[in-house]
Amino acid sequence: MNTPVWHPYSHLKTQAPAPKVVGGESAHFVLESGERLLDATCSWWCMIHGYGHPRLVAAIREQAGELCHVMLGGLIHEPADQLARELVRITPAGLNHVFYSDSGSVGMEVAMKMALQYQVLTGNPGKAKMLSLMKAYHGDTTGCMAVCDPEEGMHSLFSGLLPQHHFAPAPTAPFDATAEQVEHDLHALRGVLEQYHHEIAALLMEPLLQAAGGLNMTSPGYVAGARALCDEFGVLLIFDEVATGFGRTGKLFAADHANVTPDIMVLSKGLTGGYLGHAATLATDRVHNAFIGDSPQHAFMHGPTFMGNPLACRVALESLRVFEEENYLGKIARLSQQLQHELLEDQALNAHPAVADVRVLGATAVIEAHSAETLKGVGDFARASGVWLRPIGRWLYTMPAYITSEAEITQITDVMKAWFLRA
Repeated sequence: MNTPVWHPYSHLKTQAPAPKVVGGESAHFVLESGERLLDATCSWWCMIHGYGHPRLVAAIREQAGELCHVMLGGLIHEPADQLARELVRITPAGLNHVFYSDSGSVGMEVAMKMALQYQVLTGNPGKAKMLSLMKAYHGDTTGCMAVCDPEEGMHSLFSGLLPQHHFAPAPTAPFDATAEQVEHDLHALRGVLEQYHHEIAALLMEPLLQAAGGLNMTSPGYVAGARALCDEFGVLLIFDEVATGFGRTGKLFAADHANVTPDIMVLSKGLTGGYLGHAATLATDRVHNAFIGDSPQHAFMHGPTFMGNPLACRVALESLRVFEEENYLGKIARLSQQLQHELLEDQALNAHPAVADVRVLGATAVIEAHSAETLKGVGDFARASGVWLRPIGRWLYTMPAYITSEAEITQITDVMKAWFLRA
């Protein structure tokens, strides 16, 4: 039976009927047919604890018996206050103020508005554009589309609608690059800032891992150098850690690899362990205090209806407790070692003519093909082996849940390799 549900990123004429999910447990979800599929993408990278985690489910149930929702306009409740305190505690030093929203895209919209208004309030009204990186993806809302890669991104159709911003070349130096390799990337970034800093409010960056734009993995040295350049040119630095936050790169936040604090940081996805939609935009004292004043312009005019939702805040608090109490960074380190062993050390895979590159960072691994055509049919191929894989363009990747077992990681990587190495 046809469903009235309009699916994302799908071609309506050729899309296959979507299998119906009826449940999930640990790293698997279960279909109406009875199939159990190992989720190699943890539902767009957010279900970091897997499905049906008893502590997260219990937290939602308990909170639902107390308070499901109340507006945050003029009010506060304990889960929102407690979560904000915890986020200030665990994020890079100096991010002391938390603005809630309900998705990563909206969190980035908040960050961009915050940066522009900061520049106005500090006497720089001409700084009204953003600087983004090629290969960037920051979301599908209108403001976010305008700072996604305008050439290889998915939003070229909307170019007539979107404001025009500036773009610097995507960094090319890998995670373990030398200072000399990183300098090439920073020189390119400096060139754009030298030319346009007078009209740039902020530099937006997915630190270390540019996710949906091609899983580009870059150097902590580039992140640290970008921080210094932003300070030099009077530009705020915004970290989009929607995908990278909560352990995906091997540390709690990608910023931790470079030991820097951005002016603004956006979190979502793993924030609630994927159990409810929620986001947080954090800011430093410098940014926050610029909004203290007497004029109408000092009020930050943004307020999503479901910002600070008690259910979302409560499950986020439980997610953080599980993460810390069960040493998830240790789990991620073991996952990363296994992904490196099974993919980077496979000579046949790395030498395959259809493979452009294989790379691993934290709990993320990708096999980059030369052409998207190479991956046509890989989803059905993986499903036949009990694995759910959904490539992005020419990138076949896994971002597994952190509770995925060693045997399950092998199952995922075996399927990924078999697609290229099959007879």
